[in-house]
Amino acid sequence: MNKEEILIVNDERDGLGMEVWQNNNLVLEIFRDDKFKTRTITFFEKEISLEKMEQYIERFKKENLWEFTDPLPDA
Repeated sequence: MNKEEILIVNDERDGLGMEVWQNNNLVLEIFRDDKFKTRTITFFEKEISLEKMEQYIERFKKENLWEFTDPLPDA
């Protein structure tokens, strides 16, 4: 059985991300870049079903990660 974890990440980049892990392997990251006002998906697995991608994007939105915010000023 596949173990799946979804983590909300906030690192040194200007934005927030959501990582999807399956069986302790990073599968993909959806990232919202507040500085450049972009959203990207980085794939770490070759194939992910469209149905699963739609679910992950919907989860990203439900976690309130979709809307851009003003980035923190540089220190």
